[in-house]
Amino acid sequence: MTKLLFRDDAYLRTALSSVIAHTGEGGILVDASVFYPTSGGQPGDSGTIKWDAGEMEIATAVKGPGETVVLVPAEPAGLPPLGTQITQNIHWDRRHRLMRMHTTLHLLSVVIDRPVTGGAIGTDRGRLDFDMDSPLEDKSEVEETLNKLIACNFPVSSEWITEGDLAAQPDLVKTMSVAPPKGAGRVRLVRIGEGENTADLQPCGGTHVINTDEIGPIKLGKLEKKGRQNRRVQVLFA
Repeated sequence: MTKLLFRDDAYLRTALSSVIAHTGEGGILVDASVFYPTSGGQPGDSGTIKWDAGEMEIATAVKGPGETVVLVPAEPAGLPPLGTQITQNIHWDRRHRLMRMHTTLHLLSVVIDRPVTGGAIGTDRGRLDFDMDSPLEDKSEVEETLNKLIACNFPVSSEWITEGDLAAQPDLVKTMSVAPPKGAGRVRLVRIGEGENTADLQPCGGTHVINTDEIGPIKLGKLEKKGRQNRRVQVLFA
């Protein structure tokens, strides 16, 4: 099992870890990871690793067997041997933009109160697909409301509930295509706001900013019809 350092602190940029295995494709399994692995519509982190005998660019991170994280080198090269201590460094500017967009999409799911059928998070734009048979009535109103929520400077935090508690509160799950991360007996929730001023609360294993004031202004991009009852809404940083 890989300790998910990014889950405890999304602002951690560097960390020490040890190499525990290599994959047949040339990936590096580590015992702790500051790199977020691709999942839930959020791309894996990129960055570098260094050890006494060398250094290497990491193109991305992916989930490995069991509860492990695999670092994927940008180019084929000699891998650090098993047991080697490495220093991980993520490309922070890229990660932070992904965090800002991820939190924005959570708020978009508040403004457009429809089941989410898919989504993707990027550094410049993101999108959510909604189960809705008619187009948005007023694009500018959605954009204005979303920016107002961002400007509320909501704190963003995480908490845990049991899988049983989640099953008893199915309304917390907004995504139809991606199941909440389960299997450990508990599920992580991301809360935007606090107490009675909670704007959103839903299962999520991704990384987020700690306050919506870090997001900045946004604008809506293209609105597309994707199937009979599927509408795609794009969000861009203004």
